[in-house]
Amino acid sequence: MPLFRVRLELARSKEHPNGSSNHGYEFVAPLDAEGHLSTDEWKQNKAKCTVRRFTAGADDENGLLIDVGRGWHFDYDAHDSDDDEPLFKLDRHIIKQGEYLSITEHDGVMRTFKIVSVRSV
Repeated sequence: MPLFRVRLELARSKEHPNGSSNHGYEFVAPLDAEGHLSTDEWKQNKAKCTVRRFTAGADDENGLLIDVGRGWHFDYDAHDSDDDEPLFKLDRHIIKQGEYLSITEHDGVMRTFKIVSVRSV
């Protein structure tokens, strides 16, 4: 099963009525033909399943996509779970361009992001 690079950009919100291409994520994940995340393939490719968080005016953060047994998180420091960002029901979502994912960010606020691209790595 191939790995895909997924780009998320902040969706429209009260603070950003047009969304924002300057706030988002790029992550790598194994997806099946329907666009679902494959846990078995992730287990074989953990080190390749990276994430980059970008926000205008701040340094990028780099980490890993991890399965914590009760959901998926972006993890930026393996020794500190306080920095993890949970993805809302990622295991149930179809990951394809035009769909949306929600992430609880460092500040504790859940924000919605639009999937703007899904490309084979």
